[in-house]
Amino acid sequence: MNQKPPPPPPYGYGGGPSSSSSSNTTIGTLSARAKQTTQSVIATLRPWRMLLDLSALSLPHSYNEAMANLRHNLSYFRANYALAVLGVVFLGLVYHPISMVAFIVVFIGWILFYFSRDGNDPIVVSGREVDDRIVLGLLSVVTVLALVYTDVGENVLVSLIVGLLFVGAHAAVRNTGDLFLDEESAREGGLVSAGSVNRGPGSYTPI
Repeated sequence: MNQKPPPPPPYGYGGGPSSSSSSNTTIGTLSARAKQTTQSVIATLRPWRMLLDLSALSLPHSYNEAMANLRHNLSYFRANYALAVLGVVFLGLVYHPISMVAFIVVFIGWILFYFSRDGNDPIVVSGREVDDRIVLGLLSVVTVLALVYTDVGENVLVSLIVGLLFVGAHAAVRNTGDLFLDEESAREGGLVSAGSVNRGPGSYTPI
């Protein structure tokens, strides 16, 4: 009596490539990366009432004081300032909905494929790792094309300049007496020297 041959194994278990499984894995990785990035941004946000506290605004007495305020506030409110600049850019695109959608897509692309990755998290296409320089180049080209073909390059540039000027002015006049940075943030902002960390807590050396 002839026996029927066993059925072929399903894809993904030795029977051949599974595009569905690969797609699900990629989507899952991007979703996890987006969630992690969102949580990181939220964790670094400072209370907006501190940023918008009018009683903490005063003109600096000297250029050096203004620069010290600028460095300190940019380190302390960096996530808030970044969102504020993005908000100004979005306002500049209110009357260009298609351009706004394109800008959001490009922005998400930068977050997922460049800023949220580290050296141990390469992009893999067809089993091959893609060099970060190629990723950077492709994202830059896509960004330029999006700005050119949506005819809002000038709007984005003007909005970006306005946002940066607002951030710079606010950071220069916002008092820093009630703002305390942790050790890592202080080093990143150039507010303490690297050697001061070895002398123990409470021994920061301002630059």
